[in-house]
Amino acid sequence: MAAMYTCDIMATADVLGRVYGVLSKREGRVLAEEMKEGTEMFIIRAVLPVAESFGFADEIRKRTSGLASPQLVFSHWEVIAGDPFWVPTTEEEYLHFGEKADSANQALKYMNAVRRRKGLYVEEKIVEHAEKQRTLGKNK
Repeated sequence: MAAMYTCDIMATADVLGRVYGVLSKREGRVLAEEMKEGTEMFIIRAVLPVAESFGFADEIRKRTSGLASPQLVFSHWEVIAGDPFWVPTTEEEYLHFGEKADSANQALKYMNAVRRRKGLYVEEKIVEHAEKQRTLGKNK
């Protein structure tokens, strides 16, 4: 389960695309969009996971040059679609998702974030080809 915010965003018409871009990048869903009468402002109502909301207001203001302002209010708990332990088994799944298929698993991402925060064991990625690893320092 993931905690969800209801997000009300006031924005002008010229920055609507940027607002939608930030929302989709952070796994948000737009519920409604309406124009405020007598002004050129749009009010966008969306749902945003709490885990994705850290730094959201700063990013949306930065991307829209201050022309959009969000307001976040806790709304509800929502079941995350997907199994955190899912791995591809059929040939079609291997072709579609690849062999690792763990990069797009949102449930696994949330589960690992909670485990890290609580100090529990998190399975890290295994190094496959150690001789191909780069070092971060400069070679002298």
